[in-house]
Amino acid sequence: MPEGAGGPIFGVSCPLDSSPSDVLAAMSSLPLDHPARSALRDRAVEAWLPLAVRLAQRYRRPGQPTDDLIQTAAVGLIKAVDRFDPDRKVDFVGYAIPTIVGEIRRYFRDRSWDVRVPRRIQEMRLAINASQGPLTHELGRSPTVADIAAYLGTTEEQVLEGLEGALAYTATSLSTPVGHEGYRDLGDTLGENDHEYEMVEGRASLERAMSLLEERDQTILILRFYGNHTQAEIAGRLGISQMHVSRLLTRSLLRLRRALAPDHG
Repeated sequence: MPEGAGGPIFGVSCPLDSSPSDVLAAMSSLPLDHPARSALRDRAVEAWLPLAVRLAQRYRRPGQPTDDLIQTAAVGLIKAVDRFDPDRKVDFVGYAIPTIVGEIRRYFRDRSWDVRVPRRIQEMRLAINASQGPLTHELGRSPTVADIAAYLGTTEEQVLEGLEGALAYTATSLSTPVGHEGYRDLGDTLGENDHEYEMVEGRASLERAMSLLEERDQTILILRFYGNHTQAEIAGRLGISQMHVSRLLTRSLLRLRRALAPDHG
């Protein structure tokens, strides 16, 4: 660390009152493994951090945590500091701003999708959006999928994939009011699994199997399983013994089982 206002850092002459540009120049002149490079890097990042904060605040959106944006901008600043080459005679601010802004835009591109989709689909969506203006101007109409694919040098399938993936960029809450009166939520209009549909085929098969039974056997089954009558009540109603009812039930159920599952009879 610095040893004083005019002291060196690990033998490297860089006074504390040096300009940020001088600090960058001193850092860039050192090998990557030089012990003074880390301290000079920290000083450079600290000096230019207000620039990163201002850029983060400029791109702030409603509901977006400011701290996250500042952290993202700081990452961009660090990348700019590490990659900057003073020998190219380019002003650091002119180099750092695009680097920081690019990092912020990547942040929004990667994290502002309501449904996470692969990076290639995100990039395809951005390319499709960028192609709309030039193609519309050139063609004098809205471009087709084939037009976009030819313009981007890709396949129609990849364009369609990008268009479908774009639907994941925003989502609508199931609590969104719908209708003119707004009394219902969007979730109320969505269908649910109706287990009765699963029973339709079974009921149709049972009806066919029941038709194979004698009328008295059908009556006994209906009274027992649909009317919830006891065997004694059924016997009294039909004028037969309870034992007879039991035998008829057993026989009828066996015939139904064989009719419904002949392979297991």
